Amino acid sequence: MANSALPSQDPPLLEVDNLRTYFDTLNGTVRSVDGLSYTLRDRETLGVVGESGCGKSVTALSIMRLVPRPPGRFAGGAVRYRGTDLLTLSEREMRQIRGNRISMIFQEPMTSLNPVLTVGRQIAETVRVHRQVSRAEAMARAVEMLRVVQIPEPERRAGEYPHQLSGGMRQRVMIALALACDPELLIADEPTTALDVTIQAQILDLLKHLQREFGMGVVLITHDLGVVAESCDRVVVMYAGRKVEEAQVLQLFDHPLHPYTRALMLSMPSMNTHSKRLAEIPGMVPAPHELGRGCAFAARCPYAQARCRSETPALARQADGHVVACFAVEENRLPLAAEAIA
Repeated sequence: MANSALPSQDPPLLEVDNLRTYFDTLNGTVRSVDGLSYTLRDRETLGVVGESGCGKSVTALSIMRLVPRPPGRFAGGAVRYRGTDLLTLSEREMRQIRGNRISMIFQEPMTSLNPVLTVGRQIAETVRVHRQVSRAEAMARAVEMLRVVQIPEPERRAGEYPHQLSGGMRQRVMIALALACDPELLIADEPTTALDVTIQAQILDLLKHLQREFGMGVVLITHDLGVVAESCDRVVVMYAGRKVEEAQVLQLFDHPLHPYTRALMLSMPSMNTHSKRLAEIPGMVPAPHELGRGCAFAARCPYAQARCRSETPALARQADGHVVACFAVEENRLPLAAEAIA
């Protein structure tokens, strides 16, 4: 897509505006993402957290226009990249952006990488799709990217297949693949899942280093609040397809408001607690097609009252841009956050 098609003013890097991604199934309509909004600025890292089934990955696939249709469909809202709504583009126009200006690191490298192609060829093919270069130039770029992500002996590794690499190396290959065309926006979907703690730390350090080097904005999807605390500038907390809280990262950890956010923090291991057991959140995230009236978290919330089960709370702005959707917060029925997570 030509740059002239973009608005002349300077819009945010990414705007997800009241996005609704639904799936039509035999059990009814599944509202996987139901009215989600957030903004990402240049060079910012936005964390998106929540349990499995909250809609985090479907949001990422919606941004990339990778939701299978059918059964999926965009029921409303917009996803604007530099002011251009990606949901209105043709597939041809979207291919010029996907993997080029916007890239994604998927959850499972072993299933995302092609097992019958060498990792160097996979990176080189991505380069050739978006840049008019020869095979030799594309392979040179692939080797360069393997070196950038700190894979030893990149020339030799470029000729190896995914099954010949360790889990940590495969994740680095995925990062190299995503960054091969110098994207402005990187979506990292659980980039440290299934890696041991030492490799997790290396991957996160690498992502932060590459973000500074490439000047990217990053959407980091995770269920690990420790990763969020270490890596993000702002945090969006999702539950059952909706945003329930958003704040600057330090503000969220110092003063969490939503009972779900507090419960997530209580369930984290901590070196500063004398408790012998981790707190657990009772029940499970409700299936999207089973959501009825009221707050989706009400059945698991210790502060829920009759109103919570019959009305859906709207997002309300608190001090310093802190946003939360909770009647207990609105009615001052919650204890102080420090007391709640002590």
